[in-house]
Amino acid sequence: MKILVLQGPNINMLGRRKAQHYGAVTMDEIHDRLAQKAEELGCEIECFQSNYEGALVEKVQEMRDGVDAILMNPAGLTTSSVSLRDAIEDSELPLVEIHLSNIHSREEWRRHSMFSEIAVGIIAGFRWRGYTAALEMIVGMLKEQ
Repeated sequence: MKILVLQGPNINMLGRRKAQHYGAVTMDEIHDRLAQKAEELGCEIECFQSNYEGALVEKVQEMRDGVDAILMNPAGLTTSSVSLRDAIEDSELPLVEIHLSNIHSREEWRRHSMFSEIAVGIIAGFRWRGYTAALEMIVGMLKEQ
């Protein structure tokens, strides 16, 4: 079983930006913790981050036949990326949407996600822990199928 972990714009800056919302853990530390959890769960992960929407779309298209699910923090693309949503929906892969902060307790415009309607689940507000929880949950769901 293989899971694609997609990280949207500015996630590469974690640990250096708005710790009150996102915590102090860096993207690389999140990926390391995910790799540990994946090993415990007996699955593989492939992590990919880009600040460019098109690169994320291309990664989904490239990997759609080589992975079993997608974990994604769309970050700054949450409210606006029709093309990334379409690529994920077209892949027919189960998606777990992850947000480090609780988007529903922040500005009104952050509360709408282009991805929530196509996600099997959404985790928001648990900072880095949301990623490992999402991995555990999607692997459990896939094993049940």
